[in-house]
Amino acid sequence: MSRELTADAAIIGAGAAGLLCAGTAARRGRRIVLIERNSRPARKLMITGKGRCNVTNHCTAEELIRNTRHNGKFLYSAASAFPPEETIRLFEGLGVPLKTERGGRVFPVSDKACDVVDALVGYAKAPGVTVLFQRAGEILTENGAVCGVRCENTVVRAPRVVIATGGLSYPLTGSDGDGYRFARELGHTIVPTRPSLVPLITEEGWCRDLMGLALKNVAVSLIKKQNGKVLFREIGEMLFTHFGVSGPLILTISSLMEGDPAQYEISIDLKPGLDPAQLDARLVRDFDQNLNKDFLNSLGALLPRRLVPVAVRLSGIAGDRKVNQITREERTAFARLLKGLVLHPVGFRPVEEAIVTAGGVSTKEVDPRTMQSKLIPGLFFAGEVLDLDGYTGGYNLQIAFCTGYLAAQNL
Repeated sequence: MSRELTADAAIIGAGAAGLLCAGTAARRGRRIVLIERNSRPARKLMITGKGRCNVTNHCTAEELIRNTRHNGKFLYSAASAFPPEETIRLFEGLGVPLKTERGGRVFPVSDKACDVVDALVGYAKAPGVTVLFQRAGEILTENGAVCGVRCENTVVRAPRVVIATGGLSYPLTGSDGDGYRFARELGHTIVPTRPSLVPLITEEGWCRDLMGLALKNVAVSLIKKQNGKVLFREIGEMLFTHFGVSGPLILTISSLMEGDPAQYEISIDLKPGLDPAQLDARLVRDFDQNLNKDFLNSLGALLPRRLVPVAVRLSGIAGDRKVNQITREERTAFARLLKGLVLHPVGFRPVEEAIVTAGGVSTKEVDPRTMQSKLIPGLFFAGEVLDLDGYTGGYNLQIAFCTGYLAAQNL
């Protein structure tokens, strides 16, 4: 027999959006039941930023909106109510000192995601919050309005329900699409979901030879093959894998690729700090110092060790050719290769491996001033379950925080 709990609001999902929503609503005098299917809250937060937790981006509300890939204008009220500076103030006030790194990325000084999680869980366990570790099965309605949530062996009676269940990425953390099902059952439109900020599968087999090699301070460009237009170019980090490529620059590129990945090329400039003439001068200098060596053994000062045999193979110059036999034309062609190492993406890795899910509950059916459903009174949304996704760099967590905060204000 099910037991019953009564609350002012039930929040489904104890991730970033749900935890902040619960703590904020409780501080406004609301009785909250926070429903979490896992035995521990915020499991996805624990693995973000490679376990360091890129908690937000040190940017303005306007910059957050510009860096939201889809439906950024929907965030005006939420971003204004709880901009990144408020996220920073909140966590530092909770005893988590933060630091800002390249690109405005904000991390805990400790570089430990667990510090962020502990602080956020502590914030949510405010007086008035009951945490229920059960899976939500159904959102209950009466006369067209929300009236509670049916869980495994508990019914929560509440006139307000917040869906903060996340998307489809990292399903082992609990994000397996339940929120989309709840919303669909209540008449909401779900914009088709797809991976965003996800590693790419490439045609080139030599990526496997470089598995685990991280390149720093390289420039990566995304090019539309149809017209040769450069859609993106930025200097940063990337990583070779057994299936292709990953890393911050690649994840950003993936979010820009609409439709078939085979429409695009990726070009890697291994030496963005040198223009072609400067790179040629560098090659001349290196070659002069290694005139009697094999070509394969002359590039140790120029390239990462593991990249050398791949670059030699792609150059078409025999690895055992003596450096003093390499022609000017061959040297020039090799410089072009280093300034434009081309990869051909053929697919995305599964949505389960994506940092964030694109698509979700249509923002057209949600009031951006309150996060309340336009279709079902008392139903609210927060975080990744909505059709909102940002670029890499802390923007997606900030979206979760500000939508969770705005929902809490309106419970």
